[in-house]
Amino acid sequence: MPTPILDFDALAKAISVRTVLCIGDIMLDEFVYGEVSRISPEAPTPVIVAQRSEIHIGGAGNVARNVASLGARCIFVGLVGEDDAGARLEAALDELTGVENVLVRDPTRPTTRKVRFVSEHFSTHMLRADWEQAAPASDDIETKLIEAILPQIARADIVLLSDYAKGVLTARVIRHTIDAARKLGKPVIVDPKSLNWAIYRGATLLTPNRKEFSEATRSRADTPQSIVDASEDVMRLADCEAILVTQGEHGMTLVPRNGAAVHVPAFPVKVRDVSGAGDTVAAALAVALATGADWDTALRMANAAAAVAVGKQGTASVSAAELRRKILPHATLAAEEKIVLEPDTLDAQLAEWQRQGQRVGFTNGCFDILHPGHVKVLTAARAACDRLIVGLNSDASVRRLKGAERPVQDERARAEVLAALEAVDLVVIFEEDTPIDLITRIKPGVLVKGGDYTREQVVGHEVVEEAGGTVVLVDILQGFSTTALVHRARGGGK
Repeated sequence: MPTPILDFDALAKAISVRTVLCIGDIMLDEFVYGEVSRISPEAPTPVIVAQRSEIHIGGAGNVARNVASLGARCIFVGLVGEDDAGARLEAALDELTGVENVLVRDPTRPTTRKVRFVSEHFSTHMLRADWEQAAPASDDIETKLIEAILPQIARADIVLLSDYAKGVLTARVIRHTIDAARKLGKPVIVDPKSLNWAIYRGATLLTPNRKEFSEATRSRADTPQSIVDASEDVMRLADCEAILVTQGEHGMTLVPRNGAAVHVPAFPVKVRDVSGAGDTVAAALAVALATGADWDTALRMANAAAAVAVGKQGTASVSAAELRRKILPHATLAAEEKIVLEPDTLDAQLAEWQRQGQRVGFTNGCFDILHPGHVKVLTAARAACDRLIVGLNSDASVRRLKGAERPVQDERARAEVLAALEAVDLVVIFEEDTPIDLITRIKPGVLVKGGDYTREQVVGHEVVEEAGGTVVLVDILQGFSTTALVHRARGGGK
């Protein structure tokens, strides 16, 4: 049975009114980007000449950041030191829309901080320097964490434990949290670090990566079936409903306690940086399951979110819009991506194409009933340029040109049909009788019309040629006419 198209818009609406309680180890992620220019004589090691740096909220804080960027509300409980890094993290969290932070401060430990040195040209991590105290929180801090967590559980739809083994998620903190969540009927997702999964007993879902799963189960875990085989005992030990094993470029395997396992391959993407991809997966699972979505829907969302995250540099968050573009079929997105509704959108796209050195082409028409003659002109126009913009007469414009009974289809319907064509990159509706104002604004490198026009008859040819562009006339396909089709459809014969 084919996988049904996900109703992403309905899911996004449901996500927008859900709250995720995220608990775990927060850290300050710093990325220093530069070029490797020489070899140091002292080491010898590569020398990175720093050109820019970025600061991100990392660890469990990045999970919270992703929860909010995906459209849900997040309550975040974490641990920081009384130091500059902790103050910077708190300030960064305060600036996040949709995140409410409840931070516990421990004056005896430093805030976890990681600095990565990255080759800009090769997108390669050269070195990472860590400042951390990877030890369980003291009894006193444990108590403060539990007191901060328990009142928040009733306010959340789902609880997410993001364990980076830096000291927040001690066995005692985990036990109090899971027991309280189960008592209130709240699902619990755990991104585990401990190899002893018994401490997560009672969680709904565990999300280890392949290495963590292999070590915890003492299995090779190198195929979906071997993961299924190794999951039975640990699911019984952890008393969980399912295990999701992430495997990087090999996809993800979900093994539910009841029902068949599901494996999804990874999206074919260019990987720029895997930092934080696991955080994005956990966040996507949490927001989906918070709505009551089934395993299949949550898995598909998480897989798509991971594909978006690894295509970005640094500890990346994924927006609902980015996830939507990754999940839905391209044809579903064509109208919203290709139909220009605001002048600023057109200007921004033209500037981007110009920056890329793309040659922009333009053609125009009413396109009331799309037929093979139209398709021939559009495909020939696209062959003459790198990006094709189609100017579309508005309904009022068509009525003035063709009569009161036209158009047969309104401008939105005609624009959507054009946008669905691979040859078309943008559709711009214009109100005037001719597209001269639009052509003047775009200044295309190629202006295309059907061969039933002469060069002098093509509106805008002077503007285009003056700017160094060319006019291309395409041989029309005989026997096709919108007017004739309309006449025939209305009973006028051939």
